[in-house]
Amino acid sequence: QVQLVESGGGLVQAGGSLRLSCAASGRTFSTYGMGWFRQAPGKEREFVAAIKWSGYYADPVKGRFTISRDDAKSTVDLQMNRLKPEDTAVYYCAAASGFYTGPNIRNYNYWGQGTQVTVSS
Repeated sequence: QVQLVESGGGLVQAGGSLRLSCAASGRTFSTYGMGWFRQAPGKEREFVAAIKWSGYYADPVKGRFTISRDDAKSTVDLQMNRLKPEDTAVYYCAAASGFYTGPNIRNYNYWGQGTQVTVSS
């Protein structure tokens, strides 16, 4: 069982930066693939980035977002630079057992409550 808690969301102007953090409970954090997803109003939840040993990114965020993890601290972060209004969404941290790192939402077993990111134009 893994419990996930996100933090770091907020309001930022376009072109600015935010850093999201996800803290996980449980002793087996290092065995999980970790991902970030987002959901904008009226849209389906979509993949943003994932990491086991290296990062994997959705095309809209490549070159702007960086995912990282610290297994000793059981945390996974998402550094978001050059933010755009279309990045506005609730961002969710998720954990996938079996070392999965990819965009398939069905492979993620555990989810956080989400943190709101709003980018103003």
